[in-house]
Amino acid sequence: MGNVVVLGSLNMDLVVRTERIPRPGETVHGLDFRTVPGGKGANQAAAAARLGVQVEMLGRVGEDAFGQEMLQNLNAQGVGTHRVRHDAGAPSGTATIVVQADGENTIIVVPGANGQVAVQDVDDNRDLLANADYLVMQFEVPLPVVRHAIAQAEALGVRVVLNPAPAYAVDASFLKGVYCLVVNETEAETLTGLSVSGLEAAREAALALRALGVPVVIVTLGAGGALLLADDEFTHVPTRPVSVVDTTAAGDAFIGGLVAALDRGMSLVEALRYATCAGTLATTTLGAQTSLPLRAAVDAFYREE
Repeated sequence: MGNVVVLGSLNMDLVVRTERIPRPGETVHGLDFRTVPGGKGANQAAAAARLGVQVEMLGRVGEDAFGQEMLQNLNAQGVGTHRVRHDAGAPSGTATIVVQADGENTIIVVPGANGQVAVQDVDDNRDLLANADYLVMQFEVPLPVVRHAIAQAEALGVRVVLNPAPAYAVDASFLKGVYCLVVNETEAETLTGLSVSGLEAAREAALALRALGVPVVIVTLGAGGALLLADDEFTHVPTRPVSVVDTTAAGDAFIGGLVAALDRGMSLVEALRYATCAGTLATTTLGAQTSLPLRAAVDAFYREE
């Protein structure tokens, strides 16, 4: 059984590089094409597993080559996948990403099997949840399933870490039972209706989210670090300067680092520092799951603080 259960999306990213994005009706030559396992759920599961935590993944893939490849990749990261369902009625989720030379991109996401994740998937794995310490979720599977899983986890005494990405406005009742809410500035704006840019605005947003009944709120600020509100106290952890190569999946590395640290018994403040180290290191390597740091690297970076 896993100490951490991640319920979320598994996508295959289809990445095309080209000099420029074509106009409607136009054909251009591509410079490179690659398939990269992704999806926020799978990324966060891999991030935690690479940091030494026992992780089990819940979700769905199609009965296709992409699904098989994504599960094999997660297994290689140390994530348990035997509870992931193979959906005969839908293809595996994909994100087709076209990146032009200056870094601008267009993305088309087809949820596929991710959109078929159902309440029954949660109920059928109640035994797994009952033995977990943390349940980690995002918003890339149907929201009624996320809400049901929060309620089930609360009933079982399992702490829920929710990263509401992509952001949708939800009411306070949706968040009932969430132990820790992790949002970036955009997600904080969507949930609170406040303009969030910078540390002071993040403080106001964190207070508004705390007022919705969430005990622990973390607002990530990119290069500005992360802000924690817990027990009516704020803690801000800045990032340390590194040579940034690619910020893809840095937020997922942060979640993995946070959950790994909490699962090892670190305090919230220590876990925030550890998560910031994990997220920072992820920016120094190209790619999504390929950029997720290993425990030895994060431990060493954390000790340097």
